[in-house]
Amino acid sequence: MDPRPAHPDSIAAQALGWIDERTRAITPPIHVSSTYLRDPDNQYRSGRVYARADNPAFDQAEAVLSALEGGHQTLLFASGMAAATAVFQALSPGDHVLAPKVMYWSLRNWLTGFATQWGLQVELIDMSEPAAVQAAVRPGRTKLVWVETPANPLWTVTDIAATAQIAHAAGALLAVDSTVATPMLTQPLALGADLVMHAATKYLNGHSDLIAGTLTTGADSDHWQRVRKVRAQLGGTLGSFEAWLLLRGMRTLHLRVRAACASAQRIAEHFQGHARVAEVLYPGLPGCHGHEIARRQMQGGFGGMLSIRVKGGDRGGEAAAVAVAANTALWKRATSLGGTESLIEHRASVEGAGTPAPTDLLRLSVGIEHVDDLIADLEQALDKSHA
Repeated sequence: MDPRPAHPDSIAAQALGWIDERTRAITPPIHVSSTYLRDPDNQYRSGRVYARADNPAFDQAEAVLSALEGGHQTLLFASGMAAATAVFQALSPGDHVLAPKVMYWSLRNWLTGFATQWGLQVELIDMSEPAAVQAAVRPGRTKLVWVETPANPLWTVTDIAATAQIAHAAGALLAVDSTVATPMLTQPLALGADLVMHAATKYLNGHSDLIAGTLTTGADSDHWQRVRKVRAQLGGTLGSFEAWLLLRGMRTLHLRVRAACASAQRIAEHFQGHARVAEVLYPGLPGCHGHEIARRQMQGGFGGMLSIRVKGGDRGGEAAAVAVAANTALWKRATSLGGTESLIEHRASVEGAGTPAPTDLLRLSVGIEHVDDLIADLEQALDKSHA
C-alpha cells in the first residue's frame, strides 16, 4: 500500500509530512544563508550555489504545491507579478500572445505597457468564449495563451480544456492564473494547461502577511528552463522567512477555501434578486455566464470571490456602491483577496480608466467569519447607502 497521502487535504495539512533529518523537527527550520561552501575541488556537490538561484527554504513549499497541482516542478517568486511576468519574459520579442480582457489589472497594464514596448505582440480577447480564442490564435506565431479563471473582477469562467486544445493545435503554451480557484478547486494541468500561476499572497498563504508568487509546470521544457533563468538572473526570488510563512499558510488551505466557498455561495444566493442589488456575479449561481463550465472544472466549490452591482436610484450606482463600502463594519475596505478577513472594494476607482469593472460594482473577498455576520453587515450598509 502506498503510504503517501492520496487527498489534497492531507498533502496540505502535513506539508507532505517532511521531517528535518538532522533535528527530527516536524516544523521546518528557516534557512537564511545567502551562499554555500564549495567542495575542496571547487565543486558544488550539495547542489547549492547561491540563494538567488536556489534556496533550501523553498524546497518543501515548492514540493507541496507541485503535489497539489499534479505538476513536475514549482518555483517560488517574490510576488505574483514576478511569477506572471517571468512567463512572458521567457518568450522572445515578436512573439504573439493572447490574454483576456478581464484579468488582474496590474498584469494587464504590464502587458499593454512594458511587454509591448519590449516587443511582444499582445492581443486581449474575450477568453470566456472558445470561438474567440480560435479566431484570434495565429498558428505558428502565437507562443502563449494566458488564461485567468475565474477572472477578476467579473468572475467570468474560461473552459481550460477547450482552450488548451486550441492553444496546442496552434503550437502555443497555455498558462493559467488559478489564484482564485486554488488547487483545492481546480487542477489546470490535468485539464491540459502547461503552466499554473498563483499570486500566493492570496489564498495559498491566506493571512495577508506576505507577498509571494508561484509557477508550476506540467513538464520540463526549454521555456521552463528560461523561466528558471529569469527568476535567477532578474532576482525575483522570495525571502527565506516568507517561504516559511507560505508553507505554514498552505497547511490550512483546504479548510480556508472550503469555508470561503460555502460562505460566498450563501452570500451570492442571499443577494441575488435583492431589492438594492442590480446583479450578483458569482460562478456558483446557475444564471451566471460560465456556470456549467465552472461545474465541470471546479470541484468542491466556486471560490470565495464574488461581486455585486449596487442599485443607485437618484444618486447613481457608483455613489451608492462607494457608500455601501464606506458603511461596512465587518467587511474591511482594502485591496487584495484570499485572507481570513473579508474585504470589500470599489474596483472601478482602483483600476481607473479602461477598467472592465462597472462603476456600480463592489468586489467582495469572503473570509472565514460567520456568514450570518457578513450578510448582516452588508444589509445594514445597503440600508445606509439608500437612506
